[in-house]
Amino acid sequence: MSDSSLPSPEAFLVDYVRRLERRKEGVGAIHVHFSKLQAFNRRDHHIRTAIVAFEEIAPEVTGRIFTLSNQDLIFIFDAAEIDEVNAVIFRLKFLFNDDPLISDGKDESGAPASFTDFYDVGQQYKDFLHLTQMLVRANANRPRVVSKAAERHNDHPDYGDDRAPLTPKILGRIDESLRRADLSNLMRRQAICAVVGDANPTPVFHELFISIKDLQETLLPDVNVLSNRWLFQHLTEILDRRMLSLLTRSNDASVTGSVSINLNVSTLLSPDFLTFDSNVKAGQRGTIVLELQKIDIFADLGAFFFARDFCRDRGYRICIDGISHLSLPYINRNKLGVDMIKMIWDPDMESMDDAHREAMRAAVAESGDTRVILCRCDDERAIKFGHSINITMFQGRHVEQLMSERTKK
Repeated sequence: MSDSSLPSPEAFLVDYVRRLERRKEGVGAIHVHFSKLQAFNRRDHHIRTAIVAFEEIAPEVTGRIFTLSNQDLIFIFDAAEIDEVNAVIFRLKFLFNDDPLISDGKDESGAPASFTDFYDVGQQYKDFLHLTQMLVRANANRPRVVSKAAERHNDHPDYGDDRAPLTPKILGRIDESLRRADLSNLMRRQAICAVVGDANPTPVFHELFISIKDLQETLLPDVNVLSNRWLFQHLTEILDRRMLSLLTRSNDASVTGSVSINLNVSTLLSPDFLTFDSNVKAGQRGTIVLELQKIDIFADLGAFFFARDFCRDRGYRICIDGISHLSLPYINRNKLGVDMIKMIWDPDMESMDDAHREAMRAAVAESGDTRVILCRCDDERAIKFGHSINITMFQGRHVEQLMSERTKK
């Protein structure tokens, strides 16, 4: 059965709300408008973190979570437990405090908007039912959104197919297959380069990742690995372990040189990382950069601080990935105790006013111009803007193209 033949999340929501009419008293609902956040704040791992936050309180507040086709979330709960729900909303606002929707009350188009809408279902049942019916109509023809979780490994396969959805049983078989498979031919590397003035890019280190797209085509041609975001997360954790295993065993200088790997905080706290660490030569640890996602760090600061202290004591360097241009001025590298910051290039940065650009320039100066990396640089504009705020480290397709052109000369 293809995904298109399955009922939509909105259809399930409407059915649930209709059945809720007889017991609507004392019920609350909150609509979280993730779709109104800036694009860089609504990648798959952001939505996943939000769902986990609500799942943690769902048993206590008799809550039910609905994730919609447009990435919004509706949480229906016992209204008497509103304080628990407000605490989760506060956490989410803290995570997204750099977004105009939170800071200025404006959506991506600049129009006034709110991050959340609350409904007293007992008193506003008709309004709430009308909302759910509108959502069904609004999302009826919405194209499937390509999951951004795959960007953690710099690649993703296409949707729009009739392949089998990923299930726990299939994931178990995949895990067994990956334990036996040689994934070294699926490992990719992308350079992080120093680009000073008009000089050619000079590689400083390379990010290593396993290509999800090539893995899909080679080992899993009949399975849509992105059909279930939770199981896909487990798959990336499996790939984390395989990456650590590959790095431990490899004698290839291009792999064992100065490299970075993107891992979850939970992976750093796992036995797999301890095994990896015990096999890394003491002198090699200083050449390995551990990249951690901002959303992963702030989802559990206690776990991050513990993992950070352990890794830095062992000699690894740590980089915070996933920083936006809006959040950069609020990220203090020294106070967080990390070595580098990786900021995502966004064409909107070119239209920033002088005050915002100066704030970014000051943030780069405070972090150190050799400590901030501008990534996803797909064209020359990214390099020019980076230079305008004194960034000298770049990563992306345009940088790879410049290196390729230099090699051909």
